[in-house]
Amino acid sequence: MDKFDTLISEALSAEDKVLVDEMRDPDIFTLGYGLFRGPNGWLGFVMFFVVLAFFLAALWCGWHFYAASELIAALKWGLSAATLMIVATQLKMALIPQMQADRVIRALRRLELIALGQRG
Repeated sequence: MDKFDTLISEALSAEDKVLVDEMRDPDIFTLGYGLFRGPNGWLGFVMFFVVLAFFLAALWCGWHFYAASELIAALKWGLSAATLMIVATQLKMALIPQMQADRVIRALRRLELIALGQRG
């Protein structure tokens, strides 16, 4: 906890402290599962299955790359495996801004609760 969090916790009543404890920042897995809920949850599922398909295809191409005995065949399968793995990684990384936006919205709601608690 930093100094700001300490000052906030000292200024809150017992009821408000319970609310703040319930609104703690979630861990990375909770944020990841949050991508599959809400109005855009279907997009999370689609992205998950697309990334899974690209990853499995990259593994399949990688298997053929290591089994290839000719240079042209190894080049074909190796470039395909690398490209599929890079695309799968980029698609997965595209979900991180949504997780960060969820964290910011959660922090704003927490500050709103704290501000309303100070007025009331």
